[in-house]
Amino acid sequence: MVQLIVGNKGKGKTKCLLDKVNTEIKNILGNIVYLDKNTSHMYELNNKIRLISVPDSGIRSTEEFVGFILGIISQDHDLEQMYFDSFLVISDLKGRDITATVNRIKEISERFGVDFVLSVSMDESEIPDELKPLVAISL
Repeated sequence: MVQLIVGNKGKGKTKCLLDKVNTEIKNILGNIVYLDKNTSHMYELNNKIRLISVPDSGIRSTEEFVGFILGIISQDHDLEQMYFDSFLVISDLKGRDITATVNRIKEISERFGVDFVLSVSMDESEIPDELKPLVAISL
């Protein structure tokens, strides 16, 4: 499953994402990974959630980002959920079409049984029609 939390910058997407991930950690048996553009939310996350600052990993392209996701999944067979804050920034998609990458993440989700929640700094009207069914929260 892939869900999108959408809205322009400053609308509260990160707060929604943090609330969701901190609630989910209480309800699942497996692991959760939270990818972000920095570690500024470290103290807002439950300590059972693994926070990864993507820029610290040297990711420079969308293809490398997808490979990074697959690498995380391959190393953690108990992984159930992944949360992506600042998705456009960490995936190198700012100002570009997100459709192919989100569809690739959907394929990964289905293949490996990992759920994804992405915070996307775009108004719902800017989301490609093909991805609109994935919008869980629009701010």
